[in-house]
Amino acid sequence: MLKNLTVTNSTKTKINKREIHSLVRLLAIDINFIVESVSINFITAEEIIPINDSYLGHNYSTDIITFNYSGENYTLDGEIFISLDDASYYANKYKVDLSSEIVRLVIHGFLHLVGYDDKTSEDKKEMKKFENKLVEKYFNSLTKLY
Repeated sequence: MLKNLTVTNSTKTKINKREIHSLVRLLAIDINFIVESVSINFITAEEIIPINDSYLGHNYSTDIITFNYSGENYTLDGEIFISLDDASYYANKYKVDLSSEIVRLVIHGFLHLVGYDDKTSEDKKEMKKFENKLVEKYFNSLTKLY
């Protein structure tokens, strides 16, 4: 377990925190970062709406919000909020396993922390390509995440 990584879950869906730690450990090696202090918070859609509204001005639910507190892309200090309600919705929509969607979202959050952006279509395409590569690489090596 990474001692500076905290995984919290306020939902009814059980999350395999050990597997989340394993995934982040693999990502740290592959993407080359150090976890100084990172929290991954699994929350409900109801809980993510006020965060999205307060910090991004969007009064609706979203699947993930990432905050990089250090402003650095190597020594990471930040928080990732993942709505499991939205993750479940997208897993059903795209006909993928919820574990796969959770892996994708954790990877997506860490890509943001190391400096990837998805605001422009070109940046989004580049980020999505790398995200897909990492999901494919790691998903089958992990056990169920919920």
